[in-house]
Amino acid sequence: MDERNYSTIAEFIFLGFSSDPDLQITLFVVFLVFYTITLLGNLGIILLIKIDAQLHTSMYFFLSNLAFLDACFSCVIAPRTLINFLVERKTISFAGCVAQMCVFAALGTTECFLLAAMAYDRFIAICHPLHYSVMMSHRVSVSLVVGSYVYGFLNSVIHTVFTFSLSFCGHRTINHYFCDVPPLLSISCSNTSVNQKLLFVFISLNGLSTTGIIGVSYAYILFTILKIRSSEGKHKAFSTCASHITVVAIFYGTTCFMYLRPMSSYSLERDKRTSVFYTFVIPMLNPLIYSVRNKEMKDAMRKERAHQAVELSPLEILLQFNIRFLRTMADLCVEP
Repeated sequence: MDERNYSTIAEFIFLGFSSDPDLQITLFVVFLVFYTITLLGNLGIILLIKIDAQLHTSMYFFLSNLAFLDACFSCVIAPRTLINFLVERKTISFAGCVAQMCVFAALGTTECFLLAAMAYDRFIAICHPLHYSVMMSHRVSVSLVVGSYVYGFLNSVIHTVFTFSLSFCGHRTINHYFCDVPPLLSISCSNTSVNQKLLFVFISLNGLSTTGIIGVSYAYILFTILKIRSSEGKHKAFSTCASHITVVAIFYGTTCFMYLRPMSSYSLERDKRTSVFYTFVIPMLNPLIYSVRNKEMKDAMRKERAHQAVELSPLEILLQFNIRFLRTMADLCVEP
């Protein structure tokens, strides 16, 4: 990395959303609610899958990892953002900015490939149900998850190294609320054309490969479902995929809008608002989407709720609290 980055840039300054003190407090409360719901919802999903033996399948193994990613995703951004709402000088150290961007990019890329693995899992379950236990064994599931994490962090390291090898020439004010590639490129005094091309190529390759897997998987799934004669069988097959399709559409829609555009069309103010959607809103919605219409998850929540004992361990108390939270949010989202 350029030595000048270390000698002249000790920290970056975020502009955030607004300098209005009254608005800052309001935003703090709103984002704190988002963050709290995200942690409770995703932790509830992880604990429920861990404890309920009926959920020890590949589908829920992937779902628990998705919940873990969403919780981590939010933890990378939310704490610093919440602190910055309460202070006048919104800063992050140079090393902290590097770490934040690296982990954020790694988790985002990993989630893309995990969603593709989940689509492949549904394809095997619906199109090859008799071979599901063999084709989606625990070893295969673990390999797909580990591979997603490894590629995600390798992809992130490449972008991080190329971004922070640029010179910033003392420019340290970022018109954003966290360290991301586009806002950092916008304040660099170096030629960023290589970085822009690299970002576009990697995002395109990652997007095409994962959406290709998802698209082909669901094409086969749709073809198989159409051959099912009973309406009940069709509804059951569709219901196992509906949550995943919803999550994929929301996640890929915002990601493509953010990164698959030339820098000339990049609007800092507009994209700050878009970033809120995939850094706060999507990690909050995912556990609700998977718990609202998922019969097995709802049955597991009812069962664990019915098994309350007089003396509960701290883990069981936390699980009961999160189950009640998920059920309350699910009841608010759908009609009884």
